[in-house]
Amino acid sequence: MEETQSISFKNLHSREYQGHKKKVHSVAWNFTGTKLASGSVDQTARVWHIEPHGHGKVKDLELKGHTDSVDQLCWDPKHADLVATASGDKTVRLWDARSGKCSQQVELSGENINITYKPDGTHIAVGNRDDELTILDVRKFKPILKRKFNYEVNEIAWNTTGEIFFLTTGNGTLEVLAYPSLKALHTLNAHTAGCYCIAIDPTGRFFAVGSADALVSLWDLSEMLCVRTFTKLEWPVRTVSFNHTGQYIASASEDLFIDISDVHSGRTVHQIPCRAAMNSVEWNPKYNLLAYAGDDKNKYQQDEGVFRIFGFESA
Repeated sequence: MEETQSISFKNLHSREYQGHKKKVHSVAWNFTGTKLASGSVDQTARVWHIEPHGHGKVKDLELKGHTDSVDQLCWDPKHADLVATASGDKTVRLWDARSGKCSQQVELSGENINITYKPDGTHIAVGNRDDELTILDVRKFKPILKRKFNYEVNEIAWNTTGEIFFLTTGNGTLEVLAYPSLKALHTLNAHTAGCYCIAIDPTGRFFAVGSADALVSLWDLSEMLCVRTFTKLEWPVRTVSFNHTGQYIASASEDLFIDISDVHSGRTVHQIPCRAAMNSVEWNPKYNLLAYAGDDKNKYQQDEGVFRIFGFESA
């Protein structure tokens, strides 16, 4: 089974998408897998209609309004046309991906760098550079809870049921909190250096943490135990993502490849070469298509403003 899967990756290739003027920080798919949003240092986000087989002209829509870098974005898990953006301009905005118009916005207290939706679509969590967490009620688009932490907070996530909230920290720990109380449940000593990123397996069995120690750790969610580590990367792991079946995990760093490993065996099944450090990788929720974006520069050393999608079959 693994052999046929790993061989089939070899017939797949990447396609490049250009539209941003500066580097792309974040890529995210909507829950139907038909649209991809990209957020950029150029202060815009864009929404792309992606055909799963890569045919047809790609339509994209610019989302303009932020006055600083769009660092991260995420889609409403219940609405295929609503996307939320977090920016260094201290605002969080909600956009309608059909019209390109901003429907809601709220100004928070710091430069926003992380954003994630609760799986039922009712709340949005936002993290800023000052290690402050804000929970927004999506209906009113107002903060309902704020918590400042006295340690470095990096990426944040809910589990698939929305009852547990995770914080990756600069101390190498993963803080596991009950939701909505944010009461501490566990502190997992996950890594020997700062934890940068987290991904939840769509089947709800596992989560993965990427760290500055160049390792990705895989955890059993019900036991809160580490079951294995992935060791292929040599630089701090910036971004991780599970594919839609939970069988594969992609991870990326400043290494000039993206590693795709089999979750259950721990073995690498494919590596996607890249030319620069990667900022964001995300698997499509329906198909084996992996979007990825990094610090690509052209021959004049200017940001290329591109992202790519791997997984299209060669024509």
